Amino acid sequence: MPTRPAHPRALLLIPAGLALLAGLDGALLLLGLAAPVSSERWEQVHGPLMVLGFVGTVIALERAVALRRPWGYLAPTLLGVGALALLAPIPLRAGQALLTLGTIALLLVYRAIWRRGPALPLAVEILGAASATGAAALWLAGVAVPFLAPWLVGFLVLTILGERLELSVVGLTTTAQPPRAQVLATALGGLWLLAAATALVLPTVGYLLLGLTLLTLVAVVGTADVARRTIRTGGLTRFMAAAMLAGYVWLAVAGATWLVAGPLWQGPGYDAVLHAVFLGFVISMIIAHAPVILPAVIRRPLPYRPVLWVPLVLLHASLLTRVLLGDAWGVPAAVAASGVANIVALLLFVMLAAGSVVLGAPSSRPRAAEPAPAAPALTLGTTR
Repeated sequence: MPTRPAHPRALLLIPAGLALLAGLDGALLLLGLAAPVSSERWEQVHGPLMVLGFVGTVIALERAVALRRPWGYLAPTLLGVGALALLAPIPLRAGQALLTLGTIALLLVYRAIWRRGPALPLAVEILGAASATGAAALWLAGVAVPFLAPWLVGFLVLTILGERLELSVVGLTTTAQPPRAQVLATALGGLWLLAAATALVLPTVGYLLLGLTLLTLVAVVGTADVARRTIRTGGLTRFMAAAMLAGYVWLAVAGATWLVAGPLWQGPGYDAVLHAVFLGFVISMIIAHAPVILPAVIRRPLPYRPVLWVPLVLLHASLLTRVLLGDAWGVPAAVAASGVANIVALLLFVMLAAGSVVLGAPSSRPRAAEPAPAAPALTLGTTR
């Protein structure tokens, strides 16, 4: 990929990056450790900040790029500014309101994309955006963050799984019948919203449905994912596939925990579920897709280098330690140590990715490092 000047829209990644750094600072505080900024507020907003402020801004930016209309950038702007408002010494409701408006703007972006070309995978993503709006609106209305977990999880899980379904159907003609996985995933997305609402009033029933739905989604989408085949290749393709498949495993862990343990609003089980989803699944998927999505946003290539395996392996190894030794066996020191390792893995990937962008393609590999298998996902995302 030829090097071009970074697009001005890349500036919208700045508030997302600041939200990530502040979220990691809050994570240290939640672990009971020293952090660069000691702020009770940052600790309290850790979850929504990471989901809606960091990941939400990135997702909305990618959708705006796909829409190709100037007004589409209102969604990532509102989410990014909302994230900064959460960190600023102003009323919390200001940040909550901006995040709510940002999720509504994201829904409008999806509406415009839908009118351009309706598709069942896109319907799954729209259900995810609706879950984000539900989470932001409920938080604005005064619902405590632990009770928002199903809505926040639904936003990220349905968005990412919808994107994966898109790739699984590349090559189908417009007259082909929707594959079974698309139909089932769309129905399960609707069931997720029903289960999340039920969990607010009938927690035992709601969380049972959430666990069953999450496990079924893994089975339906995971078996249709091209990563099951591309893991047998090499280079960037294998790296991406490994990150994706590991993410599916952690998503199954979260679903099984909800199914067996029921409602979880604090303690080791709560910690295990949230980090299995947000670190094991979401961050692993972000790492997998970064070499494809980032160049589309900033117009600069992110060449693959084998060193990118280091933060990926560290992320999953430290998360495994956190869940099995820290949460399951109740070893607080293991939770703290592995939590720090989680943060190091994230920061290391960001630094290595940034360095790879600056350095460009390795001289030994003058061509782009095997992006072809992943390219259809980007194409689908930018041509709706």
